[in-house]
Amino acid sequence: MNDQGTNFNGQNSGKSNKLGQTVKAGISFGSALAMIISYVNWHSVGWAIFHGLLSWAYVIYYILRY
Repeated sequence: MNDQGTNFNGQNSGKSNKLGQTVKAGISFGSALAMIISYVNWHSVGWAIFHGLLSWAYVIYYILRY
């Protein structure tokens, strides 16, 4: 990326930045959802933190399993 806000292909990096923000928001939402599901199910802060680190993997597992 150069100083003018474009990448080396001459394209504006705004789309890339927006995609990065969207992905980050999706991961954050997945972590929060996993922690809520875990705490409601197991009543344990430790498990909630662990499942929050697993993020969407735990959410999908929970949906398929229960």
